[in-house]
Amino acid sequence: MKTLLFKGALAAAFAVAAAAPVLAQAPYKPEYRLSTNVNNAFPLGRGAETWAKLVSERTQGRINVKWYPGSSLVGGETTREFTALRQGTLDFNVASVINWAPHVKELNLFLLPFLVPDEKAFDALINGEVGKELFDLIGKRGVVPLAWGENGSREISNSKHEIRKPEDLKGLKFRVVGSPIFNDIYSALGANPTQMTFADAQPALQSGAVDGQENPIALFVGAKMSALNQKFLTKWNYVNDPLVFAVSQKAWDSWTPADREIVRQAAIEAAKAEIADTRKGVSAGDDALIKQAEAAGTKVTVLTPAEQQAFAAATKPVVDKWTPQIGAELVKKAQAAVAATRAK
Repeated sequence: MKTLLFKGALAAAFAVAAAAPVLAQAPYKPEYRLSTNVNNAFPLGRGAETWAKLVSERTQGRINVKWYPGSSLVGGETTREFTALRQGTLDFNVASVINWAPHVKELNLFLLPFLVPDEKAFDALINGEVGKELFDLIGKRGVVPLAWGENGSREISNSKHEIRKPEDLKGLKFRVVGSPIFNDIYSALGANPTQMTFADAQPALQSGAVDGQENPIALFVGAKMSALNQKFLTKWNYVNDPLVFAVSQKAWDSWTPADREIVRQAAIEAAKAEIADTRKGVSAGDDALIKQAEAAGTKVTVLTPAEQQAFAAATKPVVDKWTPQIGAELVKKAQAAVAATRAK
């Protein structure tokens, strides 16, 4: 009888031991780090801040998210955030595809000049097959993308003169970011591009080391670029780069399925609010940010469709060069999705 009891107890112990790895949950870290390149003076920063708060509150502190703006965790080098996310040294990131494109070449799709003419086209891409395909590609690189945000249409400014036609860029020195495609775009227009971080760009504009830059109007106003010798701003809608709300695969795998869903839904909610925030003040019906730039002493020029087309024609060689690198089928799919929005 004692032998049977012993064997039964032993079998039960083995059963518990066998089940332990399945039931075990990796301990949560006391802090999860969220990195962005800007603070809450900008829609991107406010969207990240909202996401961090929602996750911390809805998990009742199990996933305690601390936000680090200014890309401070990667020495101010925003393009290093993707690598840090893959390695798990960053847990959360909200970033422009511009800064991820050097690591995921297909993301250069959104940087093709004049591919995305308006918000309707942008929405069609991020919410359709193109957006899903790009998320699948990102997911294969050890990063979990959860929601698309929007950085806004990137406009061009400078200290020298008004820009209305391609020849107006000739000889001007422009600060550009991220992907080498920007070097090709500005070189095709006769300008002299130079890549530098946002932090380095501000003193360079102030001193006149560079003549101009390109960024969404929300960032132009938030960073007070009128005071950085940027006296001419042209709204030309040449690129509208999305944001990605993402977490590291390492952090994702450490959470329970219920907590993963909380993080995902919080990302979707924060991203939706961030997109609405980005679109305030930059349209004909709501031009509050444009008026702020003008009030600060900057002349704002809004190009006509015909004027935009002149720039599109001048940069077509850049599209032709980059299409094979991005993937001809993906580019074709995106162009078809944009064309469908125009037909409606």
